[in-house]
Amino acid sequence: MSRIGKKLISMPEGVTYNFEGSKISLTGKLGSLSLQLPPSLKVEIRDRQIFVSRLADDKKSKMMHGTYRQLLANILKGVMEGWKKELEVRGTGFRVGLEGDDLVFNLGFSHPVKIVPPEGIKFEVKENILTVMGLDKAKVGLVADKIRKIYLPDAYKGKGIRYLGEHVVLKPGKAAKAGVAGATTVSAK
Repeated sequence: MSRIGKKLISMPEGVTYNFEGSKISLTGKLGSLSLQLPPSLKVEIRDRQIFVSRLADDKKSKMMHGTYRQLLANILKGVMEGWKKELEVRGTGFRVGLEGDDLVFNLGFSHPVKIVPPEGIKFEVKENILTVMGLDKAKVGLVADKIRKIYLPDAYKGKGIRYLGEHVVLKPGKAAKAGVAGATTVSAK
């Protein structure tokens, strides 16, 4: 049995669930999410505990066991607390702001870059820190990754969009190379 798959998920007060065939829906204080289970898995809820078990012992069922248990745990956390990713905008003149619900980036391009939030995603901006928030962990991560790819951190100056706390290793520039090359002198006789 899968180590992750056999862990119980405790369901806090305020969460309601609904089964529709192999689809389970969880509703919490922030909203509702659902998950379609494969036919080889079964979900049981006893005493506010979610237990995921597999009906077959084939290779695919074993692979899906831990994955779907963790997806259920992520959905549960999403409907109760929500998920968020924080990004930082670094660079001289680089700015991010909100226009209504839309994000507007000024990153040195010839035009501002505007991002419209997908359904279920909200943005929050404080100075140069951008927070992407939502119920679905995968959607929050995907939107944060798309935003980061607008202007990846530069390898020489470090400017661009990065995750908060991300360490970017900077390369030495031409001045470092010139200093090394200039150290050797050749004398002519």
